[in-house]
Amino acid sequence: MIDASGNCLIAKSEKELFLIPRMANRHGLIAGATGTGKTISLQVLAETFSAMGVPTFLADVKGDLSGIGKAGAANPKIAERVKEMKLTGYTPQACPVCFWDLYGEKGHPLRTTLSEMGPLLLSRILNLNEVQSGVMNLLFRIADDNGLLLLDLKDLRKMLEYAGENRNAFTSEYGNLSPASIGTIQRGLLVMEERGVEKFFGEPAVNLMDFMQTDSQGKGIVNILAAEKLMQSPVLYSTFLLWLLSELFEQLPETGDPEKPKLVFFFDEAHLLFNEAPKVLLEKIEQVVRLIRSKGVGVYFCTQNPLDVADNVLAQLGNRIQHAIRAYTPKDLKAVKAASETFRTNPAVNVEETITQLGVGEALVSFLDEKGVPSMVERAKVLPPQSQIGALTDEERKRIIQQSAVFGAYEKTVDRESAFEILYKRLEEQKTKNQQQELEDQRMKEEQREARSRRSKKSAGGKILEDLTKYAGRSVTRQIGTTIGRQIVRGILGSLLKK
Repeated sequence: MIDASGNCLIAKSEKELFLIPRMANRHGLIAGATGTGKTISLQVLAETFSAMGVPTFLADVKGDLSGIGKAGAANPKIAERVKEMKLTGYTPQACPVCFWDLYGEKGHPLRTTLSEMGPLLLSRILNLNEVQSGVMNLLFRIADDNGLLLLDLKDLRKMLEYAGENRNAFTSEYGNLSPASIGTIQRGLLVMEERGVEKFFGEPAVNLMDFMQTDSQGKGIVNILAAEKLMQSPVLYSTFLLWLLSELFEQLPETGDPEKPKLVFFFDEAHLLFNEAPKVLLEKIEQVVRLIRSKGVGVYFCTQNPLDVADNVLAQLGNRIQHAIRAYTPKDLKAVKAASETFRTNPAVNVEETITQLGVGEALVSFLDEKGVPSMVERAKVLPPQSQIGALTDEERKRIIQQSAVFGAYEKTVDRESAFEILYKRLEEQKTKNQQQELEDQRMKEEQREARSRRSKKSAGGKILEDLTKYAGRSVTRQIGTTIGRQIVRGILGSLLKK
C-alpha cells in the first residue's frame, strides 16, 4: 500500500513502517524459521514494488507464490488482520505476472548459452575441483581463440573430444589438458543431461530486458521462476540466480541514485548461494551485490537465519524483516544473539528476547530512512497480501502464460552453427585423413612384403639352380668316372679273358 508521498506501507506496530522507494535498491533481508511468515512478507513486498511500477524477479521454490497473479478471495483471517491493523483502502487485487521455467514446463523456457555462463559458474555446477576448473578455463580459451561458439552441452562435449584427440598440439600453448580431468568433465555433463539440465543451455537466450517490463496500467511485472523441480539441484539453482545477477550487473547502465529501483531481485533460500562456495566465487558475489545498486537493482535475500549470509554481504542489506527464530539448541541461541546484533538498538524492544517470541506474521522490522540510516528496530505485524495466498491452478497458469507478451519468443529452440557443427566436420575430415593414411600405410606395407617375397623367391631359385648345377656336375663326374672305370675293368678283364 502506497501513501500520498509515495512511501510504501509494509508493516504496522504502534506506528506505520514504510519502505522508501529511493532506498529500496539498498538491498534487504527477509529472515525467519520455517512457518513464521517469510513467504507472505516476500509476497507483500513484491505486490508493493509492482504497484510502484517496479518489476521484480523471484523464485517460487515451494510452488505457492503463483497466486500473486490472482486477486485474493474473501478470507476470514485476512479480514480479521485488516480490521485489527485498521487498514483503510485495502482491496484484493492481482499483480501482472510472467512465469519462467528452466525446464520449460511451468513457464516460458529460460535459457542461456555456455559462453554467457562462463567457466567459473559452469565449474561450480559440475562440482569441479581446482585442477578440473583450470582445464575448463583452458577449454573456453581454446574455443575463443579458434572462433568456436559454445552454446549448448553438445558443443562442450564435442570441444572435449576435440581437445582430447589433439591434446599434445595444445599443451605447448595452453598447458596440460589432463585426460583424467577431461574424463571427469565428460561424466559431469552426462549427469547434467540425465537431470534434464541441457534444456537450460541453448538459444534463444533470455533477453534480460524482458524481466523489466510494466503492464498497460504501469504496474511492474512480477517474474516468477518455477523452482520446485530446480531445487532438486541446489547448486544449479543458486548458480543460475547468481549468473542472472551478474548479467544484470554487466548489461545495465549506471543510474546513480534513482527515485525507485529498475528491478528488485529476490534471492530465496539464500544459504544455498554461500554453502561451500570457493573464495573466488564469494568475492564475486560480494562485488556484484555491492556494485549492482548503482545499476538500479535491489537484491533481497530470503533465508532462515541471517548467519546463512556471508558477513560482507549481510553488511550491505539495509532493509530488514526478521521473523521468529526458534531457539532450541546452543547453536540456535548463538544465531539469535547474532541476529539481534544486526539491528539498530531500540530501548523499547529487547531484540534478543523478542526474536524468539514473535508470532506468525509478526517481525522485527527496520528500514532505511531518507538519509540512508537504518531506523530503530520495531516489533510489528506485516500487512496481509492483496493477492491470493497459495498457488494457481494449472489452467490458470497456462492461461497467463499464453497471454504473456513474450509468449512464442522462447518456446522454439534455435540451433545455429556452433562448435559442434564446426568440430564435427574437422573431426570427420581428420578421421577420413587418418583412414586414408592407414590405407596408404597398409598398401606400402603390402608392397614391401611382396618385394621381400619376390627377393626371397629369387634368392631361393638361384640357390636351387646353383645346387642343381653342382649336383648335376657331381652326377656327370660320377657317371664319367664310373664309365671309365668300367671300361678300364672291362679292358683289363677283357684283355685278360682274351688272353
